[in-house]
Amino acid sequence: MADTYFVSLMKDTNATAAVSITMPVFLFFVAFGNIFGVGGSAYISRSMGEGKKNKVKKISSFSIYSSLLSGAVLLALILIFVKPLISALGATSDSVYNYAYDYLKYIAIGGPMIVTSITASNLVRGEGAAKESMIGMIIGTVTNIILDPIMILTLDMGVGGAAIATVIGNIASVVYYAVYLMKGNSILSCNPARFSVKEGIARNVIPIGIPAALNNVLMSVSNILLNNFIKEYGEPAVAALGIAMKVNMLIVFVQMGIGMGIQPLIGYSYGAKNIDRLRKTMKFTMLCTFILGTVLTILYFLFTADIINIFNGEGDVQVTDYGVKILRGLMLAGPFIGIMFIYNFAFQGMGKSIPSLVLSLGRQGLIFLPLLIVMSRLVGFNGIVYAQPTADLVCVVLAAVMFAAVNSRLKKDPSFYPKEKRS
Repeated sequence: MADTYFVSLMKDTNATAAVSITMPVFLFFVAFGNIFGVGGSAYISRSMGEGKKNKVKKISSFSIYSSLLSGAVLLALILIFVKPLISALGATSDSVYNYAYDYLKYIAIGGPMIVTSITASNLVRGEGAAKESMIGMIIGTVTNIILDPIMILTLDMGVGGAAIATVIGNIASVVYYAVYLMKGNSILSCNPARFSVKEGIARNVIPIGIPAALNNVLMSVSNILLNNFIKEYGEPAVAALGIAMKVNMLIVFVQMGIGMGIQPLIGYSYGAKNIDRLRKTMKFTMLCTFILGTVLTILYFLFTADIINIFNGEGDVQVTDYGVKILRGLMLAGPFIGIMFIYNFAFQGMGKSIPSLVLSLGRQGLIFLPLLIVMSRLVGFNGIVYAQPTADLVCVVLAAVMFAAVNSRLKKDPSFYPKEKRS
């Protein structure tokens, strides 16, 4: 959002559109960060609940160095295939193509730090150090926001400057997390000597991390498809889609953050076989996400045009009109989407990879993509807009059904439910 806002001050719709179409590539870095971050965090929480603190050090070391390696692989792949990649992302003109190239080449170079920053944030939260995890993320974000206007406008580096600011922000976060780990106040470790794929570490981290990563990968793919579906309506529509998606992500990520926040508690409770605490945690946070989602949805509906125009530096009326329609459509699932995230992160915390995988595949893939194709053909632009909120609502119901099935199986396990508590 920071990049989009300051790029919009260039007063060039092509530049805003370029940042919009490159978002799917950034989501690939987030995806790999989640493989080792979410997977590692969930396994760390369960191991702590089981009292296996020495294993936690090996899990964290494995996750950190695996994220560095995967970021380096992504760096190489993007730089090799950057030109066909930009065309596939939905570049509508040479100007958009050139801006997108400037942005992506720097994002790719900073790839290892971006992936590691996301991984480290999740791992630190997984040991229960929520404050330190938050501080690291805030340092990265504030650094990015401070550097954006300097790089983009003062130094006249344009879209490339936005990417450099993003990379430096992630480097700042990694430095903070490294200092935190090396100070000795954490049970986590970034010592390469503790790196190991044995003792079930890779086997327990990756299967839980993959569903979380698939959600980002499929989000990336769905964004590419959305860009290609909507580009027939012109560059203002592409720019508006990018603005609306990023603004909507604020709501999605706030509610996702609550789900991520309870994952360590869910994992610890599950590892300690404290099912009552697990269920109470889920009920309370579902209520929180519903209330928060409802309030934010009302605010977004009241001030839709004003919110879109914050990122519409050129004042393009078409961008505003398209943006209002898209954002209001996306917000229809606003009050309920957090409930799905609570279920999904609960599945991850409990080590239930299959239900988590089903939800990840559904929201951005198996449910969303068919809806996008069918609805766009039936009702055109409106079908493109309403495909995602429809998929979100279907996934909320699906998540509740799957959790009911998991809960039913737990009731039959005497270690979770003594006879007198089964009901």
